[in-house]
Amino acid sequence: MRSLPGLPIWARKPVEGFLDRQTSQRNLSPHSVAAYRRDLGQFMAFCDRAGAGGVVDVDRRLVRRYVAYLDTLGYARRSIARKTSAVRVFFADQARRGEILLNPADQIARPRRPKTLPHALPQRVVRDLLESLQGAEPVELRDRAILEVLYATGVRVSELAGLRTDEVRGREYLRVAGKGNRERTIPLGRPAREAVDRYLASGRPALAGPSAGHHLWVGVRGGPLRERGIRQIVRDRSATFPHAFRHSFATHLLEGGADLRAVQELLGHVELATTQIYTAVTRDHLRSTYERSHPRA
Repeated sequence: MRSLPGLPIWARKPVEGFLDRQTSQRNLSPHSVAAYRRDLGQFMAFCDRAGAGGVVDVDRRLVRRYVAYLDTLGYARRSIARKTSAVRVFFADQARRGEILLNPADQIARPRRPKTLPHALPQRVVRDLLESLQGAEPVELRDRAILEVLYATGVRVSELAGLRTDEVRGREYLRVAGKGNRERTIPLGRPAREAVDRYLASGRPALAGPSAGHHLWVGVRGGPLRERGIRQIVRDRSATFPHAFRHSFATHLLEGGADLRAVQELLGHVELATTQIYTAVTRDHLRSTYERSHPRA
């Protein structure tokens, strides 16, 4: 059992059990479990201040008060929706286990999330960025390989950080385990393969220390490069974030005529609706192309 000293005493056992089940039964990533931990900790502290002494004391009225409280604190609708969802999932778990009769968060209205379109980099910008990294220094070989793989495959930064040398050396496809430990196979294009080969031949051997093991990406201190380090590299090299390359991967595929369901598979989305947001981006691209190119637009 993990220790959660910030929780009220009455909430520790049910929350700890819930978090353990998210890891062992649902295979959620450490980041998802940590988010549940933070959100439930905040909610349980609020309930404790309101006089609750157990999960059975939490009713619909108290959950509504909590949502209103978050709004007064100035949380964005997206954050409130996420925190409310954590409470709903926790109490659904408690109801399934017979700890409570009804889920007090089940009928709580979810704040409508603002519709924000993914930010995709223009193809020209990506091309110019990648071609600007022509140096033979180990760090530059590594950084170009990272950016090439991000753009060529659309993998999440957690999936990229978890790659091992034997999973990419001489391979034309990547096999990665995404959210919920769902595996998928993604083609690795020629420029990305060449960038990885150069890094493996001349970059990684110069960087790797005893602790690098079989991790593909290595930091300047010789150890494995973690997600935080990759984010910093992408920010330094491109002034954006790794997920922008994932958005660009999906958007540019659709702009090139790729099938939406194929893009869904490549991204590892469970629901097609998650992928469909990219169609709005490509419609904007088509409209701007039309208005720029047609004489009677």
